[in-house]
Amino acid sequence: MNEKVDIMPSDIKKHIRSIPNFPKPGIMFYDISTLLANAEAWQRTMDDLADVVRAWKPDILAGIESRGFLVAAPLALKLGCGFFMVRKKGKLPGPTIPYEYDLEYGTDTIEIQTDAVKPGARVVILDDLLATGGTMRAAADLIRKVGGTVAGAATILELSQLHGRDRLDFPCASLAAYDR
Repeated sequence: MNEKVDIMPSDIKKHIRSIPNFPKPGIMFYDISTLLANAEAWQRTMDDLADVVRAWKPDILAGIESRGFLVAAPLALKLGCGFFMVRKKGKLPGPTIPYEYDLEYGTDTIEIQTDAVKPGARVVILDDLLATGGTMRAAADLIRKVGGTVAGAATILELSQLHGRDRLDFPCASLAAYDR
């Protein structure tokens, strides 16, 4: 059942800035700020994501903190559906539903507001980047915990060498992948 959606053909990489040794030595950071600053490239990115996500027939989109908000909010407008935030513990007002998940060295907690997902709603999860898949998987588990159905996930970028897709049991699409 774990349908894997291939990396979509795109020239998006020419709009992404690579910053070595950020946020710490040995890490290559792929900065989407340059993509966001280019109106034509950003519009094309939203169009490409809309083509993929539309096929999953979402009722609502979930954006993972914080760059996932930048992806999910405009995409929700384009697709004519709602959007909710998946945030770190203590960042959302009002009653929330927490979900604790394991990290390599410890745990973390994400939350959604109690009224974010209606039972049976088809949810597509959005983020800027798929790395290890841990947060994406935790968001899916939380959505399922409250009765939502995870129809799929989409990202702008994917770090394929980290095999984040292997942790997901739902379709996932990325517009571009990096091996390192």
